[in-house]
Amino acid sequence: MVGEVALEGMEFYARHGYYEEERKIGNKYTVDIFMTLDMEEAVAEDKLEGTVNYEKIYEIVAEVMGVDASLLEHLAGKLVKKIRQNFSEVESVRVRISKHNPPIKGLCKKATVTLEG
Repeated sequence: MVGEVALEGMEFYARHGYYEEERKIGNKYTVDIFMTLDMEEAVAEDKLEGTVNYEKIYEIVAEVMGVDASLLEHLAGKLVKKIRQNFSEVESVRVRISKHNPPIKGLCKKATVTLEG
């Protein structure tokens, strides 16, 4: 039985950005993670070993978001790689990262990058 586990709306304040000012001031970011995996064991036996541990996924996201980067694409790629490296049972990972109020010359609520691997 294949299913999806998601952690949505994880919020972080971080200093990511292409511009020096973004890296000084920082900004609010939202991260959503969607993972596809075989859940047969979790469904049949009610055991954590048959799925992914949400707490461990959150720790990976917090660790990656804690290291300054210029691009959301770079952060999303690091998250896909780290989750796949640490959870071999995960068949695919989709990461969505949003930067709130990006520094553009106009009104924009969020800039978002989605990456799957």
